[in-house]
Amino acid sequence: MTSVLELSPVVPVVVVEDPADAVPLARALVAGGLPAIEVTLRTAGALDAIRAITDGVPGAVVGAGTVITPAQVAEAVGAGARFLVSPGWTDVLLEAMRASGVPFLPGVSTTSEVVALLERGVREMKFFPAQAAGGTAYLRSLAGPLPQARFCPTGGIGPALAPEYLALPNVGCVGGSWMLPADAVAARDWDRIERLAREAAGLSAGGTCR
Repeated sequence: MTSVLELSPVVPVVVVEDPADAVPLARALVAGGLPAIEVTLRTAGALDAIRAITDGVPGAVVGAGTVITPAQVAEAVGAGARFLVSPGWTDVLLEAMRASGVPFLPGVSTTSEVVALLERGVREMKFFPAQAAGGTAYLRSLAGPLPQARFCPTGGIGPALAPEYLALPNVGCVGGSWMLPADAVAARDWDRIERLAREAAGLSAGGTCR
């Protein structure tokens, strides 16, 4: 099973209001060097957006975010999601994600949650909300006692902070939406989004991402 953390150093977190925007938006991100795209299940059109990207953008690896129920796991995978991301986890949700057959990142924000997932054989996790939960200092402090855990921090991360996260030994990628400013999305300015995606893809230059 492919690791989500190895897909791309930066994973755009996308909220799609209009499924008609999904394909051109995803094409812009892929052209900019960000093939892994997390479409959050926060809107009525999210599943349609995942289907559209799966069918219309061969270079994209589209996943579903904000997955919080087993039903959403099944719906997302049925729509073509190739990975799953949750803001938190329960045993019921974890088992549904494990049974889905696709890679997944359950969300954590405390050491106890990390240890609980390690007990269950899960070593790759989403750290959320990253900045509010302690940021790079917190993740750095986990690397010593829990070196087997690896993270995709998401929440409050922008271009200034992303390289600091990517430089940590226990971070495989970061998630964020800074390359998708609301005004550019509203204006369907795909060229600008491609340019911002290219800048985001370049943040790991210098060997800071594994």
